Amino acid sequence: MARELTEVGVVGLGTMGAGIAEVLARAGLSVTAVDVDEAAVARGREHLEHSSGRAVQRGKLDAAERDAILGRIRFGTSLEDLAQAELVIEAVPERLELKREIFSALDKICPPDTILATNTSSLSVTEISVATGRPGKVIGMHFFNPAPVMKLVEVVRTVVTEPSVIEDVEALAERLGKVDVTIGDKAGFIANALLFGYLNHAVSMYENRYASREDIDAAMRLGCGLPMGPLALMDLIGIDTAYEILETMYRQSRDRLHAPTPIIKQMMTAGLLGRKSGRGFYTYAGRDSAEVVPDAQTPAEGGAAQGAREVRTVGVVGSGTMATGIIEVVARGGYDVRFVARSPEKVEAVRTALAKSLEKQVQRGRLDEAARDEVLARVGGTTSLDDLGDRDLVIEAVVESLPVKEALFANLGEIAKPGAVLATTTSSLPVIECAKASGRPEDVVGMHFFNPAQVMKLVEVVSTIPTAPDVAATAHAVSQRLGKHAVSCTDRAGFIVNALLFPYLNDAVKMLEAHYATADDIDAAMKVGCGYPMGPFELLDVVGLDVSLAIERELYTEFREPGFAPAPLLEHLVTAGYLGRKAGRGFRDHARR
Repeated sequence: MARELTEVGVVGLGTMGAGIAEVLARAGLSVTAVDVDEAAVARGREHLEHSSGRAVQRGKLDAAERDAILGRIRFGTSLEDLAQAELVIEAVPERLELKREIFSALDKICPPDTILATNTSSLSVTEISVATGRPGKVIGMHFFNPAPVMKLVEVVRTVVTEPSVIEDVEALAERLGKVDVTIGDKAGFIANALLFGYLNHAVSMYENRYASREDIDAAMRLGCGLPMGPLALMDLIGIDTAYEILETMYRQSRDRLHAPTPIIKQMMTAGLLGRKSGRGFYTYAGRDSAEVVPDAQTPAEGGAAQGAREVRTVGVVGSGTMATGIIEVVARGGYDVRFVARSPEKVEAVRTALAKSLEKQVQRGRLDEAARDEVLARVGGTTSLDDLGDRDLVIEAVVESLPVKEALFANLGEIAKPGAVLATTTSSLPVIECAKASGRPEDVVGMHFFNPAQVMKLVEVVSTIPTAPDVAATAHAVSQRLGKHAVSCTDRAGFIVNALLFPYLNDAVKMLEAHYATADDIDAAMKVGCGYPMGPFELLDVVGLDVSLAIERELYTEFREPGFAPAPLLEHLVTAGYLGRKAGRGFRDHARR
């Protein structure tokens, strides 16, 4: 049975340590907080007073509760002050020798049954534990920043951590109101191992000038629902901190995807550390400011749409869910739309689906009946591609099969009038192949809408080598009129979103395959620790394991990066027919509908 700890210590009163002390005191524990000198202690006390004061202003604490919390914390400058602690949590800078020195000293000061915990986010807990004579009493307790707000705690056991110590710490995490995941001692644990591989990949994309910082960040926020874009998040974490975490992970894993992208070290050396220095990937109003200010890299407002061709009429080819959503979005944007389906029955099915979708919006008060009727009046259906000969823009939204798309673009190249823009909504196939098949590659561009098109704000505008500048500008101008946020990239596998998303998902599958953590713990770590709307396994089951595997194969085939090779577990699940929600079973069982 777990001990009920009452007397705890915290070493290090930076942002993280002060936050941990506050969390412990809020739960009613008696806390001794120690830092190197009086100035550091004063900064920690100030941080605690500011944080708890903000909680009072927001109505989350009353003044008496705040005073009680602060009253449960004693401050000191000597590790000797921790002689009576039942648990000590270390939260000093991420330097192995410093941590080992502190643990060695605590081992001599604290009673034999005192648990010694490290808040490290990337260093080896085992290497820290062997600096003591009690490695069985050493454990990792990785809180997330800001500790009073973030609910996740990664409890990291070594191969010699005693079961009773794990029980005690798990019970404490529950008492603190945290979600805990218990895992082994591996570089990055769950959250950082998955997060920093993705961040490193995003930095590489930026360094290679594949897309702008603004477009990379907007793509991941709007395409995946993430709370922050990867480059803005790097600035928040700190470029130096990110470098140290990646370097530590690479030393342990030798995985090239964790080797810090060169620009990270260059920025760190130049003092461009992110928000804390006032400049990182973005420029800020001042040190520690969250306000981004324009700099030399900031794009001109509306610049991407300048020089666009005039578009009044739009054609859409396809009758599936994606095509129907695009038809609705384009018609609501005020364009005259003509769509092509394979049979009169499919034409009618699209009309029915469109009417039903618009009626739902009327009932929810998002559209009035007159507007609904105007939208429907702008839409016409046909079974003949020849009827698209007068369109200014034709958007293809047929099945993700290259032979099918190539044949379609060969026809559109002949049918469409001179100067018409031809767009493909492919999410993974090479746009250049469609462009080549059309016989007029300068008129072809990718316009990758996200599903459901009526809801998702992102459109990836994909230019091939021959795409004319005014064609890409037209895709931006149309997206803008549709109320979408368009981002620019060139034609390579995965574009922005899938190229960053699917290696991360693949890493999660590899982590599960290695029995490092359960699917539930991995999902919880990414949702609770990183603010992701869905965990990787939830998302894989929604997307479809077969679709995910196909995209991962495309990425691996194009980049030949060993780390992108699909995890064997994913291959086996697809072979077994476990395709996710649509099949009733994927990484989890789902009730068949």
